[in-house]
Amino acid sequence: MIPTGQEIEELTNVVRRAGAEVIMPRFRNLAADDIATKSGPMDVVTVADRTAEEAIRKGVEQVLPGAAVIGEEAVADDPRLLDSIGTRQTCVIVEPIDGTGNFVAGLAVFGSILAVEHEGQTVFGLLHDPVLDDWMFAIFGGGAWFRSRNGAQSQIRLRAVTRALGEARGFVTLDDYETETRKIVREGFDAVFHIRDIRCSCHEYRLLASGYVDFLRSFTLKPWDHAVGLLLLEEGGGRAAVDGKHPNSPTHSDGRIVAARSEAMGRDIANLAAALP
Repeated sequence: MIPTGQEIEELTNVVRRAGAEVIMPRFRNLAADDIATKSGPMDVVTVADRTAEEAIRKGVEQVLPGAAVIGEEAVADDPRLLDSIGTRQTCVIVEPIDGTGNFVAGLAVFGSILAVEHEGQTVFGLLHDPVLDDWMFAIFGGGAWFRSRNGAQSQIRLRAVTRALGEARGFVTLDDYETETRKIVREGFDAVFHIRDIRCSCHEYRLLASGYVDFLRSFTLKPWDHAVGLLLLEEGGGRAAVDGKHPNSPTHSDGRIVAARSEAMGRDIANLAAALP
């Protein structure tokens, strides 16, 4: 079941309202007790994350009654909720603030992610930037699009630019590795012109879909980080695979995404990274 045009508009407005009413008023305005940690010191959560997720959950339940809503923060409290992706016919995956570390630091590199899954397939996805209130979205079989806050809309079509590794720019997650392993991964990408890690999948996929970077390689397969970005690339003409070989599914938990703006670049990065941790 692909959401109707009206449902897509309503889901988008749910996310936009959470951005305007919950997230942005707290940006650069957090008290010390508004911030906590989850799995470790780099895995932070704020009152804005939890409040925005709850607001989005309530809004989604009104737009798509009967769908399971799976939020990143809810899963942190109860990992069994992830099982809904494989067992419920329709699920909505929500990451209220992707890039919470940046949000806490006052860096305007964070976003909200919403994906609709039907029978294990991502059928709609949204990558929203609350700072500028613009977004990218993709519909299964219906293309990938960018829309600005004034309503202007343009289709995303990635051009298959031929580029050598020595000219390529991309995102490689580094901070999640232990120190020695991080060094191995970083040196493994020495053949690439430039790599960076901005700690925000929402904007990494947006920049890849815009053609400003050529590839990304993930550290994890968390569904809220990748479901929308992969649909965006598929509909926009890019390439993505787990470890550069296998199609991804929101139920997968092992491996690393290799995504690229072209088939050739995807193969080059997959080959380069094949022996890396």
